[in-house]
Amino acid sequence: MLREDSKDAPRNQLRFAAVIMRIREPKTTALIFASGKMVCTGAKSEQQSKLAARKYARIIQKLGFPAKFKDFKIQNIVGSCDVKFPIRLEGLAYSHGAFSSYEPELFPGLIYRMKQPKIVLLIFVSGKIVLTGAKVREETYTAFENIYPVLTEFRKVQQWYALLLIML
Repeated sequence: MLREDSKDAPRNQLRFAAVIMRIREPKTTALIFASGKMVCTGAKSEQQSKLAARKYARIIQKLGFPAKFKDFKIQNIVGSCDVKFPIRLEGLAYSHGAFSSYEPELFPGLIYRMKQPKIVLLIFVSGKIVLTGAKVREETYTAFENIYPVLTEFRKVQQWYALLLIML
């Protein structure tokens, strides 16, 4: 078992069927499965992810396991941003019901399942957005370009600003 050979790799088979290993540079976590497959999370770029995966393979080799680095691929890119204005999630959910799921008593964000590109966005009333599901970085940019006009349509107008507009 890898756990016996490496103090940095805690394992509890009853909870999760993978060895969890972490490195500091690039700061990532690897889930290493009995099948030999590995999932690397936490990298800030595709290049960092590949570098980290190579480092994990090398660590496993040094522990005496016949590890090989092959079939590397990016499965999921996650991005986040802040549009810097509050969003009316109820209105957005109602207007885009085919793509949206919003149940504030279960989760504070609106889940928006974009069809093209196939990206899931978590949209929060604060204007913070999490984009997930991309295979290539450009998909996150395209998804944001597609959703931004929708977000501006459902921009929450501040009470004082609304009163000012009425008074004019």
